[in-house]
Amino acid sequence: MQRLKIDVTKIEKAYLFKGKSGTYLDATLMDNREGPDQYENDGFIVQDVGKENREKGIKGPIIGNWKHVGDKQAQPRPQQKPAQTPAEDCQEEDDIPF
Repeated sequence: MQRLKIDVTKIEKAYLFKGKSGTYLDATLMDNREGPDQYENDGFIVQDVGKENREKGIKGPIIGNWKHVGDKQAQPRPQQKPAQTPAEDCQEEDDIPF
């Protein structure tokens, strides 16, 4: 299991998109190359900017960190895993500060 910590003020609203049942954010979990950092985070979370923008050299902002929780021995460490678990009851009125 992974635990995510996202700073919503760093999310670039221009890359959010409307879906069938809400507004979505695509993000990717990246591993720290040298292992866990000083805060024991195993990696960081990058907001996706789309293939076209990536090909232009545009990088998404780092919006947070993630870490393994529970038994690290029993769970293989993933290479990359998208963090796109949208809320089922996404409302237009929310507490996101942007």
